[in-house]
Amino acid sequence: MAALLAIPHIKDTRAFHLKRWAEVYADPELHRYPGRVETNRFGHILMMPPPGFPHSSRQSEIMFQLRTQLPGGRSLTECAVLTTDGVKGVDVAWISAGRIKRGLKGEVLTIAPEICVEVISPKNTRQELETKRDLYFEAGADEVWFCDKQGALHFFLKDSADTEVKASGLCPSMPKRIKA
Repeated sequence: MAALLAIPHIKDTRAFHLKRWAEVYADPELHRYPGRVETNRFGHILMMPPPGFPHSSRQSEIMFQLRTQLPGGRSLTECAVLTTDGVKGVDVAWISAGRIKRGLKGEVLTIAPEICVEVISPKNTRQELETKRDLYFEAGADEVWFCDKQGALHFFLKDSADTEVKASGLCPSMPKRIKA
């Protein structure tokens, strides 16, 4: 137990994750990796392979739809967002200019975009997706969407995070299905 007492306690997890992400982002070796890099609550690096064609195609189509239907903000892919469980890469996001000004710290958003979209991969588990949904809402997202393996979109709103709704509140004309 004495060895544990010698390890300092993290008092400010937000500052810890921002500092750790700056280290990860500055590492030239990690920039050579073709897939996604995230961190977890302990600052450990998580590496995922690049997505397959259907995943990438759905990301692109969702981003296009958001850019077309919500012209007042920015549509992004692989957006780094600070959460209580480290820095996560949101597959697709839509964020207003005001939120960018308030939340962008270096290379990471400290406030989640208004819309965070996860395109489900074959390796994803229900628990993982529910955890990401909760983390994005906790970080300030207004909506979290899932695009399933058949391209169907599933919408969740901050006020009823556990209950799927029929349509987005911010982008109600978003198609319910995305082609790969």
